[in-house]
Amino acid sequence: MIQRRLGKMVLAGLAVGVLLGGATASLASVNVTVNPAAPWIGYMNVFDTPENGGAYLWGSGWGTADLCAVFTGPILKLSPNTIGDPSPYWYIPSGGPGALGNKIMDANMYVQNDALAGETVNFYGLVLSNNLVAEYTSVAFIKDFAPDYSSFVQTTIPLVPGPFSISLATGAGRHIQYGFETIGRNVWITDVGPKGAAQVMVPEPTTLVLGLGLLSALVLRRR
Repeated sequence: MIQRRLGKMVLAGLAVGVLLGGATASLASVNVTVNPAAPWIGYMNVFDTPENGGAYLWGSGWGTADLCAVFTGPILKLSPNTIGDPSPYWYIPSGGPGALGNKIMDANMYVQNDALAGETVNFYGLVLSNNLVAEYTSVAFIKDFAPDYSSFVQTTIPLVPGPFSISLATGAGRHIQYGFETIGRNVWITDVGPKGAAQVMVPEPTTLVLGLGLLSALVLRRR
């Protein structure tokens, strides 16, 4: 029963995306989704807080769990980042319950698949909930990086409860990533609960195929 209801939500959302957003389904497109079995990668960009100028400080690869991006079965939970180090570098005055985070954390949870370069990439999923407080943002994205990673183009969509779908026509010979980006101040582990979280689910594979077939039929009828 739950899967049938979710399937109807996905189909309805995909159809609305076509009719209102002007998106088209193409036989040449490549479809990707929130697959827990995919080779997900974590990368963290760290910035000073706005009161300290907001400058970019550094970035590095992180384990996805360290981002606070964790799959439980088919459901991905995206939470504000927590740092266990009590140093004043990370917290004001230092780490502990009630401490104020001292950095802005830009957590990227993504799959990189350069074989998608030159294709129109369609990224689909189902947002089960998002109760992140206003100081945090979380979006789904597709990014198309230059060969040397010096620049990129992207498309994003906020994680609003219900189905989401985004598409990007990518360039040949480039680096292609799709996934989720969650941004906000780091928070001590005991204080993270009230900050909220977003939960995203992989659609049922049969539902996704059926939905894409429906979209193709709708597009062909409207031509």
